[in-house]
Amino acid sequence: MDFKKIFSHNEEWIAERLSVDKEYFNQLSKGQKPDILYIGCSDSRVSTEELLGAKPGEVFVHRNIANMVISIDLNVQSVITYAVDHLKVSQIIVCGHYYCGGVKAAMEAQDLGLLNPWLRNIRDVYRIHKDELNKIEDLDRRYNRLVELNVEEQCINLIKTAAVQKAFLERDLQVHGWIFDIKTGKLVDLKINFKKILKEIMEIYNLNEGKTIF
Repeated sequence: MDFKKIFSHNEEWIAERLSVDKEYFNQLSKGQKPDILYIGCSDSRVSTEELLGAKPGEVFVHRNIANMVISIDLNVQSVITYAVDHLKVSQIIVCGHYYCGGVKAAMEAQDLGLLNPWLRNIRDVYRIHKDELNKIEDLDRRYNRLVELNVEEQCINLIKTAAVQKAFLERDLQVHGWIFDIKTGKLVDLKINFKKILKEIMEIYNLNEGKTIF
């Protein structure tokens, strides 16, 4: 990408949009009403709107290294609260991708400085699923299985939040765990059975005075 041409490309993009719809930017300026909250990885190879076939205003997006939903990360928690409580989204997607650099870094025993506290959360996912992962001899398969398990765990972290639990009781809110397969371009729905996974532990995380959220 030629950095010096960014502004000229911007002008071309504006002209292209206005040639189709003269009110395009006026309409954008009136506000947003997305139906989807997308939590994905910051990897430059994964373009959210292009991946989903979405137009501006249709998806509320949060991205970080390895699509993490960490309880003390005020950034992601603020995004979740705003999307669920104020934008009233009905679908939340946590989308990881195979060959994720953040997940790979977490699998390696090395000091990565400031990244250590962040990657520790992925290493905890490895610890939780250590028995399953260590049985996988092929390193690429083990690596990509951890990518899947990390998405699953981040979806569970999402469900633990008060905003999401409250929304479950008020309306039809759905949480999805997906993978983007970089080698094929395909989206994979992991079809996670949250009810089964959380059955034995929901009493610990239920913040709604015992009301069933599934």
